[in-house]
Amino acid sequence: MSIAEKNLALFLLGPGNALIGESPYPTITDEHDIIIRIAYVGVCGSDVSFWTKGGIGQKVDPSRPLIMGHEASGTVHEIGSAVSSLKVGDNVAIEPGLPCRRCLPCKGGRYNLCSQMLFAADPPFSHGTLRKYFKLAEDFCYKLPQFLSLEEGVLVEPLAVAVHVCRLAEIGLGQDVVVFGSGTIGLLCAVVSKSMGAQKIIAADVNASRLEFSRQFADTGIYKPETNDTSEDIARKIKKIHNLSKGADTVLEATGIATCIGAGIHVLKKGGTFIQAGLGKPEIQFPITTLSEKEMTMKGSFRYGAGDYELALHLLESKKVPSLSQLISSVSAFENTTEAWERTRKGAGIKNLIRGPQG
Repeated sequence: MSIAEKNLALFLLGPGNALIGESPYPTITDEHDIIIRIAYVGVCGSDVSFWTKGGIGQKVDPSRPLIMGHEASGTVHEIGSAVSSLKVGDNVAIEPGLPCRRCLPCKGGRYNLCSQMLFAADPPFSHGTLRKYFKLAEDFCYKLPQFLSLEEGVLVEPLAVAVHVCRLAEIGLGQDVVVFGSGTIGLLCAVVSKSMGAQKIIAADVNASRLEFSRQFADTGIYKPETNDTSEDIARKIKKIHNLSKGADTVLEATGIATCIGAGIHVLKKGGTFIQAGLGKPEIQFPITTLSEKEMTMKGSFRYGAGDYELALHLLESKKVPSLSQLISSVSAFENTTEAWERTRKGAGIKNLIRGPQG
């Protein structure tokens, strides 16, 4: 492959400012490198934060525009000399990061906590997947089974996020689970919880159409908070309506909203487990006294780690989670990327996709 091959990419310069340009065609520098022709890229809530605010924490430097995108699928285009698990033409789901492999978190199997992680679309230097060709290590590319389309392959990434959340929660047979948020991550947390043996799953969201989708897609009970509900009100009503007199065994929080976090603490039973998956404001207030009195276990959740992609694909192959194609609401041309971001910002649909550059 000639290094002159065009590699169109979508660059973000700052809030509300993006442009299409060319990036260098990636060069194989390690014998386990793989170059992927990007097929589809999913729009994530973090993409919306970059589009509207210029980043989460670290902001994009306008002098160093950043290629966006991290949820992606594609086709193997070129391989290094030692690649054995994949061949040119294979369709793959992409785990969009590369840890150092040498630090203690990496060696302990928690490479998602690696301080030197090069994650896609992470400013200032780590470019993302919204381009024609993307290079990644062989062991972070996962061959898609024949029954999974490239569109569905994009959803393996958020499914792995949900797997990581549920594994942290150690969900077991017969547990009652409350999930706050019925966006992509919340919906997938619900179906993964069910696959792990949860008995009763309650979805809470302010969006009635998403709740109805959750009822059908994930077989959840639902609760839609009233406008003036406090966190205590939400918890009390969920427990009453869904017969959780002692509270839920597990809460999976996928909104990052302070009221929902508070409601999650209040709805949890004594000794229960709370996993924070959603990102919100950097600092919030929550009922820490209640947390202590209940002797809760509260954990953060960050991306995915060892075995999460493998388990996500197993759940799909074994039909323990429903078809992810149901989550796909729209597919936009690469040239209309910002329209897809805007659609997601406005809460339209569940998962909006962007087709990789054509030609």
